Amino acid sequence: MATTPITSPLSDEARDAVGRVLQDSVVDFVDLSLTAKQWHWNVVGSNFREAHLHLDELVDLARTFTDEAAERAATLGVSPDGRAETVAKDSGLPTTDAGWRTVEDVNRAVVETLAGLIARMRERIAATETPDPVTQDLLIAQTAKLEEAHWMWQAKTA
Repeated sequence: MATTPITSPLSDEARDAVGRVLQDSVVDFVDLSLTAKQWHWNVVGSNFREAHLHLDELVDLARTFTDEAAERAATLGVSPDGRAETVAKDSGLPTTDAGWRTVEDVNRAVVETLAGLIARMRERIAATETPDPVTQDLLIAQTAKLEEAHWMWQAKTA
């Protein structure tokens, strides 16, 4: 197996710093997609169908962002790691309980999870400003969409 088959347009130091940010994003997005799917399968109560469908939108968003971050890492010569063991060890998202969850409980959990993820993404935006504005641009676009989703889930709990 080749250790570095892709050359990076960045210096080694910048590549390593940006690679860590992208890897952290990959892990968080994989975890978000899995957690949202868990909620999707287990949500019950009034407005079940709307919550069920809205959670699928969140899963789709997280899966898209996972792919974008992983492919950006690969483009820079950093091998992305989305394995279950890596996600379980490195995710910064809160864990979720197994079992049935009410619509209201899921709504609160989504709002809390997105708020934490947005804070982490904003730190990543700051960390990539100097070493790689191209990656920063990707993270800004992703964060804007996460903030929009956060607003929509908050509006449901108002």
